[in-house]
Amino acid sequence: MPPNMPPNMPQNTPPSEPPSEPQNRPLLSLEGATVRFGGRPVLDAVDLAVVEHEIVCVLGPSGSGKSTLLRAVAGLQPLESGRVLLDGRDQSGVPAHKRGVGLMFQDHQLFPQRDVAGNVAFGLRMHGASRQQQDARVGELLDLVGLPGAARRAVAGLSGGEQQRVALARALAPRPRLLMLDEPLGQLDRSLRERLVVELRELFGVLGTTVLAVTHDQGEAFALADRVVVMRDGRIAQSGTPLEVWQHPADEFVARFLGFDNVVGATIAGEAADTPWGKLPVPEDAPQGTRTLLVRPAGVCLLPADEGLRCTVAARTFKGTHVAVQLQPEDAPRLDAACALREAPEVGSVVGVDFDAAEIVVLGDA
Repeated sequence: MPPNMPPNMPQNTPPSEPPSEPQNRPLLSLEGATVRFGGRPVLDAVDLAVVEHEIVCVLGPSGSGKSTLLRAVAGLQPLESGRVLLDGRDQSGVPAHKRGVGLMFQDHQLFPQRDVAGNVAFGLRMHGASRQQQDARVGELLDLVGLPGAARRAVAGLSGGEQQRVALARALAPRPRLLMLDEPLGQLDRSLRERLVVELRELFGVLGTTVLAVTHDQGEAFALADRVVVMRDGRIAQSGTPLEVWQHPADEFVARFLGFDNVVGATIAGEAADTPWGKLPVPEDAPQGTRTLLVRPAGVCLLPADEGLRCTVAARTFKGTHVAVQLQPEDAPRLDAACALREAPEVGSVVGVDFDAAEIVVLGDA
C-alpha cells in the first residue's frame, strides 16, 4: 500500500469540540461495562482503555464477550451498568451514528446497488462533504488500500479480498478517530489473511488510526496489535503486548487458548518442580508450592533414547518451518515438542527428553 498521507478532509466530529488530548490520555475508556443476556453476564464489569494511535486486538473464543464489547462501544448494545467514554465524554444516550467511530463487520455489508465509489463515499455524504471532496477522498483511499482505478466497478464482481479493502476504505473515509473491526479478515483464506494483516498494520501506522479489533484468530491478533486483550466469560483474562502475552500467559486458560498443551500441575521447591514428567527446572524467583506449569514445545529437548525422560514418538505434523512432534512418556501426559525439519524423529521411535528452563513458565491462578 502506498505510504502517502491523504490530505486533510472534514472530520466526523463536531467542529465545536476541543482539541485532542495528549497521547497518554485514553481515547476510549470502558468503566465497569456490564451486559447481561437472560440474566447471564456477557460483559462482566469490564475496564479497558485504548490510547490515541494504539492498535488493540481483543482475542477470545466464541461466547467470551468480545463482539458484545465492540457493539457496546459502537452504541449498538446498551449497557446494563458501567460507562463507555470517548475523549472523556460519557456516551450514555449517544446514538451510534453520532459517536464518531468507524465500524467494519466481517461480512463487509457493502451496498450491492452502489459501485465501489458509492460505497466508499457513503459516510462522506452523510457528513456533508461536497462532490469534489468525495471524489478526491475516494481516489486517495482506493490508492491507499491497493484498489486504484476501481471506483466504477460493481461490488458484486469483486473478490473477497477486494470487498474487504472497499469496506475498510468506507470505514476510513470520514476519518473516524476510533476504527473498530469485527473479525475483519474472518471470511478470507489464510494466505490472503496473512498478507492483508501486514498491510493493515502498515496502513494504520501511516494514518495514525486508533483501532479496536476483535478476532478469534491468534495469528491475526498478534501480527496486528500493539496490545492484545484476551477475554474469557465476559472478563479480561490478560492484557499486554503480543510478546508479553505469548511469553508469559497469565493462567492455564490463556496458555491453552494460545495453543500450548504442555500444561501440568507441579509442586515447586526452590528451583525445581515435581511434575508428572519428573523434576523440571524453574526460575530462581518462581513462586513456591502447588502451581501450574507450562513447558513450551521449544523447551522440550530431544536426546538419545538412553538419556532423560524416555518417550515414544506418537505423532508428527509438518508445520512449514518446523515439525510438531507428540511424545508419549510411559506413565505421564503427552508432550509437544518442536523440531527442526531434518531432525524430527519418525513415528514409533524412542527418544529421551530433557527440559530447557528458559521455556518453562509458572502460571498464575485462573
